[in-house]
Amino acid sequence: MSATPLVSQVDSYNPEKSELIPPLLGATVAELTTWVQQQGQPAYRGKQLHEWIYDKGVRSLADISVFSKQWRQEVAEVPIGRSILHYRSVAPDGTVKYLLQLADGQIIETVGIPTFAEGGEGPKARLTVCVSTQVGCPMACDFCATGKGGYKRNLARHEIIDQVLTVQEDFQQRVSNVVFMGLGEPLLNTENVLAALKSLNQDVGIGQRSLTVSTVGIRDRIRQFAQNNLQITLAVSLHAPNQALREKLIPSARAYPLEDLLAECREYVEITGRRVTFEYVLLAGVNDLPEHALELSKCLRGFQSHVNLIPYNPIQEVDYKRPNRDRIQAFVNVLKQQNTAVSVRYSRGLEADAACGQLRASKN
Repeated sequence: MSATPLVSQVDSYNPEKSELIPPLLGATVAELTTWVQQQGQPAYRGKQLHEWIYDKGVRSLADISVFSKQWRQEVAEVPIGRSILHYRSVAPDGTVKYLLQLADGQIIETVGIPTFAEGGEGPKARLTVCVSTQVGCPMACDFCATGKGGYKRNLARHEIIDQVLTVQEDFQQRVSNVVFMGLGEPLLNTENVLAALKSLNQDVGIGQRSLTVSTVGIRDRIRQFAQNNLQITLAVSLHAPNQALREKLIPSARAYPLEDLLAECREYVEITGRRVTFEYVLLAGVNDLPEHALELSKCLRGFQSHVNLIPYNPIQEVDYKRPNRDRIQAFVNVLKQQNTAVSVRYSRGLEADAACGQLRASKN
């Protein structure tokens, strides 16, 4: 009996080749149950298949020992949708950078970020995965390595979920948090990102409030995203307190003025009841002056928000500098004086080029 594709599954990596069977990763218990029944198997096999895919992290149907050898041979060509580990490096702080090879040979990057209990020893208190949503990135932010390599394509939902399972398998620990802050602009791949969020929540078992989607801002997409009424965290990459400076740092800002972006963020808060996090990379002498902090606080008045300051992580292509700690603290002080919620995030994985803004799907 030949394998029947899942009716509701998204296309695999090359939708133009319709003869390819879509991967199983990303399918729900109900979808897997329907599929196994289409193969002439009893319904309970669907739940077993779901467990082997998401809990055991199986990479081939041939390895599922609870299925008969004959049926495993019949469905041997059905892909689960797992990637191949191309490269792995570990930073001194325990952060692990992975380069993963996809079915079409493209390489993406994902990062596993462990948080240890107080004292730095013993079991990890939390494991965060930074996932990519595209091969490359079309946004070309001036200070970010990811956009320097250009854009290839969107990732399918199984290619996003696979990154989480890869880190979970390597660390031998359940992933507690996922941040969509790797290669690519998530809101240019909304359909697959939403599908991956749903699966990570319902199939992998990660709470919605432990999921964060970061965007530089795509017109109307934040509003559309809000309509799904998810309890995730939305993080908007702002990086400048005014339109002129933002256009210098983020080319796409020319088509999407800051005023319009902030209006859409206000709508997001009204619809979801969730505050918006604004990411702000601090570049020495560019956007880190006290007057910039004051201007930023004025932009964010009137709705629930939080500023996440990220001291710049250096890349080879540009000569931006990270501000010193006194300069960073002065910026923080101005925001606090204006009653703007703020925190500073010193990125992990800096030595392995796995920190925020350094991802480029390369070994260097």
